[in-house]
Amino acid sequence: MSTPPSTPSSAAGSPHAAISPPSPWVVRFAPLVRAGGPVLDLACGSGRHLRLFQARNHPVVGLDRDLRGVADLCATAGVELVEADLESGVPVPLLRDHRFAAIVVTNYLHRPLFPAILDALEPGGLLLYETFALGNARFGRPASPAFLLHSGELLEVARGRLQVVAYEHGEVASPKAAVMQRLCAVKDLEAGSGLDGDPEPRPLPA
Repeated sequence: MSTPPSTPSSAAGSPHAAISPPSPWVVRFAPLVRAGGPVLDLACGSGRHLRLFQARNHPVVGLDRDLRGVADLCATAGVELVEADLESGVPVPLLRDHRFAAIVVTNYLHRPLFPAILDALEPGGLLLYETFALGNARFGRPASPAFLLHSGELLEVARGRLQVVAYEHGEVASPKAAVMQRLCAVKDLEAGSGLDGDPEPRPLPA
């Protein structure tokens, strides 16, 4: 099951009025994405990360069951919007047939999608994942364990498939009090020179 979606609202008719700023976690590691590589924003909502990577000159794809939050981008060059029910149990052709330089998932969890997400990364592709974890119920929604990651769960998803660049798990105060888990990982486990079988480390952006 997924984290219950929030519905963007608008003020004064502006489609951008209620768009939150991009996640600082995603902003920090965005420079690690291959220059000009295609980026998928999965469960894109209002498209805050579509807009971030489009501004960084990446072709972007927004995937969601409800695309009203990104309707203003429908005629924008370099932006593809795909409407699909990610939880229907039917494979999503976009994930099956395309490969991405980065996949971004924030505030969304549907565990059956993990294998398809990893398969949809190109060699060297980056996974940026950030969502709520167990303990978040003390702060409000989401509160159901079905919507909350277990401690270390994203590390287990990456194990044997991705090189973990950075991982966090704990309480945050901003943009609201919550328990969050975050992962940045790259699809590259090729042994680096002189590293005793370990892959070449990626740079950590400031």
